[in-house]
Amino acid sequence: MAGSSLVLTDGSRLSWYDQRLYRLERLLALLGGLTVFSLMILAVISVSGRNFANHPLPGYVDWIEQAMPLIAFLGVSYVQRDGGHIRMDMLVGALKGRSLYAVEFFTTLVFLGLMLLLLWGSWAHFDRSFDFGQPLWSRDSSMDISLPLWPAKLMAPVAFAVLCLRLCLQLWAYGRALRIGVGHAIAVPQIADAATLAAMEAEHVSANDVKDTAHGTD
Repeated sequence: MAGSSLVLTDGSRLSWYDQRLYRLERLLALLGGLTVFSLMILAVISVSGRNFANHPLPGYVDWIEQAMPLIAFLGVSYVQRDGGHIRMDMLVGALKGRSLYAVEFFTTLVFLGLMLLLLWGSWAHFDRSFDFGQPLWSRDSSMDISLPLWPAKLMAPVAFAVLCLRLCLQLWAYGRALRIGVGHAIAVPQIADAATLAAMEAEHVSANDVKDTAHGTD
C-alpha cells in the first residue's frame, strides 16, 4: 500500500506506470506549491515597496494572472491519483466487488471524455495566443508590463494531458479488476471507512510526534 493515500501497488506493469506517472504528478504539484510561495514573496515585496518607498512592485497583478493557471491546474492529476477530489463516497461506498469497479469504470470514462474536450479547447486557446512570428512569440500580452500570455495558457493543456494519462491508467486498473475479479484494484484510490481514516490520521500524528521527540533529544 502506498502510504496514506490508500493506493495499492504490486510488481505489475500497471503499477510500474502508475509509480512513474506519480513522480511527474508530484513534481507538478510541487511546482504549483512553489508558485504559491513565490506569490507570497512578491506580495511582501510589493507591500513593502508601497509602504516604505511609495513604489509597489510593477506588474504585480500581471504576475498573479500568470501564476493562477499553475496554482489551479498543476495539482489536479496528483489529487486524482490519491483520491482527494470531492466524490459521492456515500453512494459508491455501498458497492463492492465488480459492481463497484463497473461504476468506477463508467464514471472515469465519462470524466476522461470531458477532460479530452477540455484539453482540445485549452490547446486551441493556447494556439490562438502563440505565434513564432510575433515578439516574444505571443499575439497577446498582459495590460500593465506586457508579459506574454501564452506560457500561462499552456499550463492548462499540459495539466489536462497529464490528468488524461492518469484517467487512462485508472480505466486500465478498473478494467483489470473487472476482468480478473480481484478484491482490491491496484493503482486507484481505495474507499476508506471512518475507522480506517481515523487510524491513518492517528498514525500520521504519532509519526510526527516521534520525529519531533527525536529532534528534541538531538
